[in-house]
Amino acid sequence: MSKPVKLESVAPAADVRAAMRAIGAEARAAARALANAPAETKNRALTAAAEVLRARAGEILAANARDLEAARAKGLAGSFIDRLTLDPQRIEAMARGLEEVAALPDPVGRVLATFQRPNGLVIERVATPLGVIGVIYESRPNVTADAGALCLKAGDAAILRGGSDSFHSSAAIHACLVAGLEAAGLPAAAIARVPFASREAVGEMLEGLGGALDVIVPRGGKSLVDRVQREARVPVFAHLEGIVHVYVDHTADLDKAKRLLVNSKMRRTGICGAAETLLVERAAAPRLLKPLIEALLDAGCAVRGDEAARAADARVTAANEADWRTEYLDAIISAKVVENLDAAIAHIETYGSHHTDCIITEDKAAAEKFLKEVDSAIVLHNASTQFADGGEFGFGGEIGIATGRMHARGPVGVEQLCTFKYRVRGDGQTRA
Repeated sequence: MSKPVKLESVAPAADVRAAMRAIGAEARAAARALANAPAETKNRALTAAAEVLRARAGEILAANARDLEAARAKGLAGSFIDRLTLDPQRIEAMARGLEEVAALPDPVGRVLATFQRPNGLVIERVATPLGVIGVIYESRPNVTADAGALCLKAGDAAILRGGSDSFHSSAAIHACLVAGLEAAGLPAAAIARVPFASREAVGEMLEGLGGALDVIVPRGGKSLVDRVQREARVPVFAHLEGIVHVYVDHTADLDKAKRLLVNSKMRRTGICGAAETLLVERAAAPRLLKPLIEALLDAGCAVRGDEAARAADARVTAANEADWRTEYLDAIISAKVVENLDAAIAHIETYGSHHTDCIITEDKAAAEKFLKEVDSAIVLHNASTQFADGGEFGFGGEIGIATGRMHARGPVGVEQLCTFKYRVRGDGQTRA
C-alpha cells in the first residue's frame, strides 16, 4: 500500500485530485481488510480510540478553540457556534459513543434469511459491508468520531470530509481514531480524513474517486445536500432538512403538551430533530393555544404565527409562507391553527421534509392515524422530537438520518451501513 498523501488545508486543484484518488485507492484496500476483520479487532480499535480521545482532550479543546475563534471572527450565528463547540462533557460523550458502538453486536455476517428450494439448494441472505463510504459534513466535529466508529463497526472504510469551520477540531479527533486503528493492527486508511478544505475535494468525492466510493452520506445544510444529490455519481443516503412538526389535538393533556413541545424545540435548537412548526387543532385552540405559545416564549423561543397565534399572544410576530418551509435551527418556531388531523397531515405533506413529526394526543385512534399516514422517516406519539437520534434508538449513534426511501431510512446505524449477499449451498445440482 502506498504511503498516505499529506497536504495542507489549501492546495492546487491538480494536487487535490491526485491526493483524493490516492486516498480512495488506500480506502478501497483498507475496506478489503476490514470486511474480514474479526469483531474483537474492530472493537479493540474503538475502545483504544476512546482512551486516546480522553487522554488528548486538552489537545482537542485547543484545536476547537482555534475553530471557534475563526467562527466568531466571521460573525457566525449562535446556533452554528453551539454545533461547533466542544467541551469536556462533549468529548467524554464522544468517547462513550465509541465504546457504545464497540458494545453493539457485530452486524457483519448476520444471516438475514434462510430458505431451501425444491431442488435442495439452501440459500442464505447474509449481511456484508457496503465497502467505502464517503461522509461529507459541515460544522459538527463530533461527526468525525460518530461516522468513523459506525463505519468501522460495519466493516466499511470511511473517507471523512468535514467542514472548513471545524477543520482543526476534526483533525484532532481523527488522529485519535487513527491511533485506535493502529493499536488494533488495522490499516490507518480505514478511517481517512480529507486533509484540506477545498470545494474541489467535495467534487472529487461526488465523482466517486475513480470507482473507490460505494456510497456518499451528506450531513449538513440544504445547499450541501442539494449539491450532493444533484452531482453525485454514486448512491447517496440523503439527509434533507429537519422541518419537524408537533401537532397538538383537542384531547391533549396540557401539562404534557407544554413539556413535550418546549423540549422538542428548546433542548437543543441546532439539531435536526428540533421542532420547527407547531400545529394546533382548531377545537383545541381555545384551551391550549395560548398556554403553549406562552410556554415557548417564556423558554426564550420567538414565535412566528398565523392570525390565531398572534391573537393568543401579542408577542407573536406574523408568519409568512416561507416560515412553514424553514428549518430555523435556532430559538424560533412557526405556529398555526389547523382545522383537524387531516389538515395537519396535509400541512406536513406540503411543507415537511419527511424527517421527524410528532402528534400529542390522548386519542389512540388519532395517534394511530398520524403514525400510519404521515410519510416521515420518524413519527412519534407523545414523545419529544429530540429522540430522533440513533443513540436514542439504541443504534450506538448514527451517521445521519436518511429522509429518502431507498435502502436506509431514519437513523443510519451500523445495520444500515451493511448490504447483503446470497450464499448458496448445493450438492451437485445443475439447471435443466
